[in-house]
Order: sequence, then C-alpha cells, then structure tokens
Amino acid sequence: MSEFTPRIDRRSFRRLAAPVADALAAIDSAAVAAGLEADLLELVKLRASQMNGCAFCVQYHLNVARAQQVAREKLDLLVAWREVDVYTDRERAALAWTEVLTEVELGVADDDFDEAREVFSENELAHLSAAIGAINAWNRISVGFRFAPELPGPRKLETV
Repeated sequence: MSEFTPRIDRRSFRRLAAPVADALAAIDSAAVAAGLEADLLELVKLRASQMNGCAFCVQYHLNVARAQQVAREKLDLLVAWREVDVYTDRERAALAWTEVLTEVELGVADDDFDEAREVFSENELAHLSAAIGAINAWNRISVGFRFAPELPGPRKLETV
C-alpha cells in the first residue's frame, strides 16, 4: 500500500463525524459574521495548510480562493509572503498571527499579540484565532486520514 493511499476519504469522515465537521464549519461562518473577509480567511487557511504539509487542504483552499478571485500573485507568493509587497497590512497581520498560532509550541510573544491587536478588533482577533484553530484541526484530520487532494480539471500547460 502506498503511503499516499487515503485511509478514508473526506466524505466518509463527514459521514462518520458529522457533528465535528459541522462544528468546524460553524467556526468559519462565525468568523465571517464577525466581519473577517472571506478572502483573508482563505489566505490564512492556505498558509496554515502549507505549514502543516496538508496537501488536501492546500489544494482545497487554493480552489476556493481562486473561485473567490483572490489575486493570483497572492496565492503564488503566499509561502514567501514576508518577502513581497502584495499583501495588505490586514492580510500581513493575519498571516503573522496564523504562523504564531500554528507553531504555538514556540509560545506567543506579547509583541506578536500586540501587532495583531493593532490591526484587528478584540472581537475580530478572537474569531480569527478560532478560525486558525479550526484549519489546524482540519489539517490534522486530513493528514491523519490522508484525504486525497481534489485537483482542478485538466489544463493544457503552456511551454515557454
């Protein structure tokens, strides 16, 4: 058996643990209702998924972000977001907070919290933190069960 063979698929997980999937989805809905932009949340989910090595979630959130028409350069350069000037201050603060909470074993410095609070209201930061926790939970579920990425339809690659 290949190490990439799914242990169970996403739909089976959803059927087996519907209350868990619903609870994680409710966190995302609450974050949007609290005023966090959907495209900002997709960047956050994509970055955490990159950090956690979750192929399913990376592809899933790329697909969603593309459907939301998130700028291509933001998606292409997300892994190196600190090195480019294509992200808003709000996106940069959200990405920094995502990295801190995704690597929480390193602790959360007061400076990191203060930087996030400069950009987000207390309510927004609470919801952003919950959304980051939710994507980290999904990453662990997806990696653990080896959910297979849902690739977009076939595309003809152009050669240079």
